Amino acid sequence: MSIAPISLTVTVKAAPARAFEIFTGDIGRWWPKGKTPADQPHVDIIIEPQVQGRWFERDENGNETQWGRVIIWEPPSRVVLGWQLNSQFEFDPSFLTEVELTFAPAGAGQTLITLEHRNLERFGANAETFKGRLSRGWPYFLSAFHDFANAAH
Repeated sequence: MSIAPISLTVTVKAAPARAFEIFTGDIGRWWPKGKTPADQPHVDIIIEPQVQGRWFERDENGNETQWGRVIIWEPPSRVVLGWQLNSQFEFDPSFLTEVELTFAPAGAGQTLITLEHRNLERFGANAETFKGRLSRGWPYFLSAFHDFANAAH
């Protein structure tokens, strides 16, 4: 069974290099608090800027909750993150879907960001249900990114 990926776009008022930096380097600042898999709200979310780098959050007590890893790191135009959260939003190192983000010039100092979350069939019997949850979640998070990036401009 194949499930179509989630594909979304957003345009921000920043050049691609800056938009990439905000998305990957400031993710802990723009990602809404309490909207992560950890038990406690995050104080930071980290995407280590290298292939095989970790993607995780840290709470105020220093506890880390893994989300996945970096598969492709091509600043300022592309990053592919391995999403290793299963359908219970629990980290599973043997599970992997992919979140690809591209950052393309959109004229006048703006950037078009395209997000594609793919390989959703790997969620198995829960795939369609989980795609529905992700389809509601990703627009919310991209909106938070949009607002933060435009305010940071």
